[in-house]
Amino acid sequence: MNSPKQNRIRSLIEIFLVSTRLGLTSFGGPTAHLGYFHEEYVRRRKWMDEKSYADLVALCQFLPGPSSSQVGIGIGIMRAGIVGGITSFIGFTFPSVVALIAFALLMTGFDVGNAGWIHGLKIVAVAIVAHAIIGMAKSLTPDLKRKAIAIFALLVTLLWQTDFSQVVVILMAAFIGFLLLEQENEGGVVQTRFPVSKQVGAICLLVFVGLLVVLPLLKEMTGSYWVAMFDSFYRSGSFVFGGGHVVLPLLENEFVPTGWMSEEAFLAGYGVTQAVPGPLFTFAAYLGTVMNGWEGGIIATVAIFLPAFLLVIGALPFWDQLRNQPKITGAIMGMNAAVIGILIAALYSPIWTSSILDAKDFALAVILFSMLSYWKLPPWIVVVTGAVTGLVLL
Repeated sequence: MNSPKQNRIRSLIEIFLVSTRLGLTSFGGPTAHLGYFHEEYVRRRKWMDEKSYADLVALCQFLPGPSSSQVGIGIGIMRAGIVGGITSFIGFTFPSVVALIAFALLMTGFDVGNAGWIHGLKIVAVAIVAHAIIGMAKSLTPDLKRKAIAIFALLVTLLWQTDFSQVVVILMAAFIGFLLLEQENEGGVVQTRFPVSKQVGAICLLVFVGLLVVLPLLKEMTGSYWVAMFDSFYRSGSFVFGGGHVVLPLLENEFVPTGWMSEEAFLAGYGVTQAVPGPLFTFAAYLGTVMNGWEGGIIATVAIFLPAFLLVIGALPFWDQLRNQPKITGAIMGMNAAVIGILIAALYSPIWTSSILDAKDFALAVILFSMLSYWKLPPWIVVVTGAVTGLVLL
């Protein structure tokens, strides 16, 4: 008979192997990832039942951050505690982080501004973000109130471009949603058991808020490049509602206007991120590597995912109380609607304005968008098509 320690080690090894396999094969974005998780963890391995999985997905949709990664972290926690959550995260994220760091290192020395294949990848970004917006808008802005919030967010983000405009818009949308939107829990009050105490949860939530306050102060006090970089990625990971695509405008606002990297390099990396499996947040690994080598890639990855860890662990013990409050769900609905407006603003600037320069560019964008929307081809095929077409024709 195995000892509890041996069983724990065996569980952690199993979590790592399964999550790594998913990290190598999970293409298609957050919604597809949740499907892969359901098939592997619920149907095949029966690590959790349908109800528990649905509850966990609901929690991660409620929180800011990369929802599919947070679900993976939550499954690891429920299987083998907090260490299990860390193990699950590493397995699912590691393959795409390595691929994007390698791509960023290979790009060093390239004239990314004039390369045709880079321009093709920028046009890929147009098609992919447009496709994401249309899909998300159907579920996040189904009525006139939420459409109005999205338009408000679009106008403010376009016309008031500051370091804080997107965060202010999201907070204002949450307040409007709190006042005007609410969604009753049709299933009645539910109770779920999570293997995290309220004390641990409260500490994680305090650390999450504390870092949001302390990191900017520390950046000003020390003038450290590394602290400034960590702060930018941490804040971007803290205010993303609606999925991985939403991180694009936040990161672009942090690093392109400040001169930390060029717009061409930024959009090229975003295009390549679509071609690798795993979470879209690993785009941070590419950005960090372009700015400061592989060390920067690792630090950027840790910084952008750290809020997801703290929020999942912090919210698990309190989820039952939150999910049964209609006003809280209304605030989240308002934030999700604002996300659509912010994404449309990002689609216009910088993506469209820097990518669609003539009729050929627009024609390629239409073809790539059709491949995604109508022919339902995998994103990696669209990425390769855009890069090759740009190399040959643009």
